[in-house]
Amino acid sequence: QVQLVESGGGLVQPGGSLRLSCTASGFTFSTYSMTWYRQAVGKERELVATITSTGGSTRYADSVKGRFTISRDNTRNMVYLQMNSLKPEDTAVYYCNAVRWGDYDWENHWGQGTQVTVSS
Repeated sequence: QVQLVESGGGLVQPGGSLRLSCTASGFTFSTYSMTWYRQAVGKERELVATITSTGGSTRYADSVKGRFTISRDNTRNMVYLQMNSLKPEDTAVYYCNAVRWGDYDWENHWGQGTQVTVSS
């Protein structure tokens, strides 16, 4: 059974930090690129950060560059998002996504999301 389980969300003051984790099971984690998305109330889901299957390359949304860091541990089937200097506009539900090209189509898996609220 494929599962992605996010954790680490919560309430934090502006300027604070949080570390999100995503634990994968039920598929070959090391063959998938991993991405963190977020969706704020009333807005579309947006890409936050992505990392290739080997961890050799990363990409970030302009809004989080220099503040967020994505990393992965293929020995533990986990991906992380370190979030520093958090701003109120970072408030959203954060989702973990795994994707790879299969034999005929993209193979896509999603977690259930974890809430991040940045407020004083």
